[in-house]
Amino acid sequence: MNREKKKIELSTTIIIAGILAVVGYICGTQSSKIEALLAPTIGLKGDYNKLDLSSVENTYRKLTEKFDGKLDKNKLIEGASKGLVEAAGDDYTTYLNKEESEDFSKNLNGDVGAGIGVELGSRKNLPTVIRTLKNNSAIKAGIMAGDIVTKVNDEDVTKLKVGEISQKIRGEEGTTVKITVLRGDKEKEFSVVRAKIDNPSVELNIKGDVAILNVARFDENTGNLANKYAEEIKAKNINKVILDLRNNGGGYVSAARSLASLWIDRNSVIVTEKQGDKVVGQERASGNNILKDKKTVVLINGNTASASEIVAGALKDYAKATIVGEKSFGKGSVQEPIQINDDALLKVTVAKWYTPKGKNINKEGIHPEKEIKLAEDDINNSRDPQLDYALDTLK
Repeated sequence: MNREKKKIELSTTIIIAGILAVVGYICGTQSSKIEALLAPTIGLKGDYNKLDLSSVENTYRKLTEKFDGKLDKNKLIEGASKGLVEAAGDDYTTYLNKEESEDFSKNLNGDVGAGIGVELGSRKNLPTVIRTLKNNSAIKAGIMAGDIVTKVNDEDVTKLKVGEISQKIRGEEGTTVKITVLRGDKEKEFSVVRAKIDNPSVELNIKGDVAILNVARFDENTGNLANKYAEEIKAKNINKVILDLRNNGGGYVSAARSLASLWIDRNSVIVTEKQGDKVVGQERASGNNILKDKKTVVLINGNTASASEIVAGALKDYAKATIVGEKSFGKGSVQEPIQINDDALLKVTVAKWYTPKGKNINKEGIHPEKEIKLAEDDINNSRDPQLDYALDTLK
């Protein structure tokens, strides 16, 4: 009896193992078809039929047969991935390799490595210090806004692009870089120790009875910093606020929600995300609207984009602020970063976003209620008519 039972158990085990092997083979070889069948029932979208890459394989085969030189397979694969993503035809859907992915993450969070803490720009075709960041090496050494950078480590940089000069200034933490500047008609030299840049996403300046909140980007710390400064504004009984979003290229939507919530009533829609006509998400105000009764002006320009446009659009729709400056960039879509292929990053457009009144600003931008241009002559002479108008409005 026991022997018969063991035989039955063994036979059953063999049959089950056989069935599992067949099922495993089917799942492995027909996974795309299975996904295509199951996708609609579990809420996924997309074409799950495998892409026929035989023509790519044929191109690769001919390339290896004929190419006079060495081929780097990893670079070929990376190039193919980039080309595939670019062919989607969306400016914001991109493939970033490992290095590009790391740079993207660092820039998003203001981590530019070791430097001296200056923002450079081109003024009268000369590399000029636009501003010095608080609590950083440059300002401690005596470098000032308006200084024209002429040399880095005795190398003439006046004909280089701003980005190239920045690369020369940056270096290993703790090392020294020699900066030569022209201030008026006098040349000055500074030996500045490179250090990790303290570059907060939000800064508060008090000018008379007006609080100026400058938000440079939307990172993981933006919400907490903005809330801290809002509490400070409230504690000082300041009732006039300028929110400066000029040159803010965006960042996390959640950070935009936190900032907008300082003005907007609890549970009010700040932004709606749609795929086609289908609503796939909404960000609502948290209700911590410390600045709701403050007279507010928002400054925007052509480099105000994405998450910063979400904030400007929401404050405009709810009549919480007057929008001043120039038409914003016009990026009304949402990207999801997906880690793939050994630390590469696929940044893919997953939805379009709409202001509380249902407007998508893609390519159209947000139009200021008071348009004021910032001319090149203003920049070259350190004038800011947009900020001046905002201050006059709040008098």
